[in-house]
Amino acid sequence: MNKAEAKIRIAKLREEIDYHRHLYHVLDKEEISQNALDSLKHELFLLEQEYPDLITASSPSQRISGRPLAKFNKVAHSQPILSLQDVFNAEEIAKWAEKNQKIVAGPYDYFCELKLDGLTVVLTYENGIFAHGTTRGDGQIGEDVTQNLKTIESIPLQIVEPKTKSWQQIPKIFEVRGEVVMTKKVFAQINKEQVAAGLPLFANPRNVAAGSIRQLDPQITASRKLEFFAFEIITDVGQITHQEVHSILNQLGFKTDPNSQHCVTLKNVEDYLKKWEKLRQNLAYQTDGVVIIIDNIAVQKKLGFVGKNERWMAAYKFSAEQATTKVLDIKVQVGRTGALTPVAVLEPVRLAGSTVSRATLHNQDEIDRLDVRVGDTVIVQKAGDIIPDIVQVLPKLRIGKETKFKLPAKCPICLSAVSRRENEVNYYCSNPKCFAVEKEKIIHFVSKKGFDIEGLGPKIIEQLINEGLISSSADLFKLTEGDLAPLERFAEKSAGNLIEAINRSKKIELAKFIFALGIRHVGEETAVALAKHFGSLEKIIKATPEDFDKIKDVGEVMVQSLAEYFGNQDNKKLIEEIIGSGLKIQAPAKRVDGKLEGLVFVLTGTLPTLARDEAKAKIRAQGGEISESVSKQTNYVVAGALPGSKYTKAQKLGVKILNEAEFLNLLK
Repeated sequence: MNKAEAKIRIAKLREEIDYHRHLYHVLDKEEISQNALDSLKHELFLLEQEYPDLITASSPSQRISGRPLAKFNKVAHSQPILSLQDVFNAEEIAKWAEKNQKIVAGPYDYFCELKLDGLTVVLTYENGIFAHGTTRGDGQIGEDVTQNLKTIESIPLQIVEPKTKSWQQIPKIFEVRGEVVMTKKVFAQINKEQVAAGLPLFANPRNVAAGSIRQLDPQITASRKLEFFAFEIITDVGQITHQEVHSILNQLGFKTDPNSQHCVTLKNVEDYLKKWEKLRQNLAYQTDGVVIIIDNIAVQKKLGFVGKNERWMAAYKFSAEQATTKVLDIKVQVGRTGALTPVAVLEPVRLAGSTVSRATLHNQDEIDRLDVRVGDTVIVQKAGDIIPDIVQVLPKLRIGKETKFKLPAKCPICLSAVSRRENEVNYYCSNPKCFAVEKEKIIHFVSKKGFDIEGLGPKIIEQLINEGLISSSADLFKLTEGDLAPLERFAEKSAGNLIEAINRSKKIELAKFIFALGIRHVGEETAVALAKHFGSLEKIIKATPEDFDKIKDVGEVMVQSLAEYFGNQDNKKLIEEIIGSGLKIQAPAKRVDGKLEGLVFVLTGTLPTLARDEAKAKIRAQGGEISESVSKQTNYVVAGALPGSKYTKAQKLGVKILNEAEFLNLLK
């Protein structure tokens, strides 16, 4: 991007950021997530670093916060509340530390504490009695919300010093800074009450906490069951380190983050970040990152601040479930059913723990609904192991060079005609023998939920098709080491390993075999239901539409698809060939007991010790059912790290959420 293009982009970003900052900080409203807003701010920061002469005094990067509301008396802070520099990876943390080392030579110890997502407030005590409390406001002037803060029981109304202490006497005026938060459990209950009253749902606990503190009626604040976590002593009482600050706060009766940790080196800091990246979803509160602090207060004072940021603190942002990026191109993939799927090629962006450069656009209707164009700035979302989605376009950032997209009239692989089927949103290649369709069928066949053949990835499958060694899934079982060894990418050992993997896969559960066939509309859970209901492949093949219709959760569309598949002679021939290769299909395992009979579970995120399939097997063994979506019929959501939208929906519906330990306890 040259300077002229950067100037246009910077102007657009400033306008967009200011709009959303005003909504969030002044009006307590939200149109895009804070992850997405952080992503926009980070892009602006990087561009302004590259072209520093384009920085202006009115840029959002130079501003501390929004204006305070006029609902309460305004109070000037004794010390300004500055912001923190955001860092998103180990490289940026190292650069932050290196800059500080140049100003004040180290080495330093560090102190890490979780960045709780709430409302920052300042508490002032006079002669040990809570006198008044203010919101952060614009960092210079806040709002007097004393009466509301008094309703929070974790805020002591009087502090009493212990007889034995390492600090000086608490002076007449004593100030503490901290965060007002709401637990996920309380938030879920409040939203449940909103639904019952026919009112709109709240977006997140932070918004409810902020709105609760700004209520004119303290009784409303009291009903919200807010909590306060102290993290800083503003008054000098002889504290030497930030670690000691936490100790003093605890001894004075304040609640602090119990998960905070002293870190001797940056390596210790990185280990702490990795740990909480995985465990944060198990917390009772929402957190979007970690505050990394240089522990020694004398060093803090020497480092001071630059612009709006304290030099001695940085806010590490956890991998976002949402981020902003640009659409560089839109390509079309052809799936195993012949469906054409548009895929956005993205400017690479860090999202949910990994760098993504692709996002599904599903179909033409979705493209038209979102009005996604090549060149657009978009919000992408990824939850757990789900393929990234584009969830929103930011049209105000357009410069007029963006181009609209339409699916092609011909298949991009075989050039056959493309058509839309009746009552469907997808377009399909009309050629049932299209190379892309056959390849995707085989990829699906060997996938983890199917035959799970290790070492047989998409590139190898494409190579085998191109060499004429396979044309269907059944041909995989006819391969020999001699077929593979002469090929590029193969040596004698790798050829032998793949043949061994294929032979191991010949012993397979009935449900996995059904899934591997790639029957349209039949996913993992439907395959399990068919296996449990019929018990054998022979009975499934002989079943009538009426037989399929008797199975719970198998609807009319699935019934039609199953009848068509098993009524097709080519499909029957394929199954016979696969069975004839020496395949042994295992009948469904018998249930241990029916303790979970009738209960519906949804799994989301990454569990600490259990693999997803292992957790599902435990549920099925005790008679439970597994669903891929959360609804009012869901009894439990089992959540691990990075659970995403299913977790949020469960909170809104008031569905019971279990972590891994609670889930395992339920099974006992």
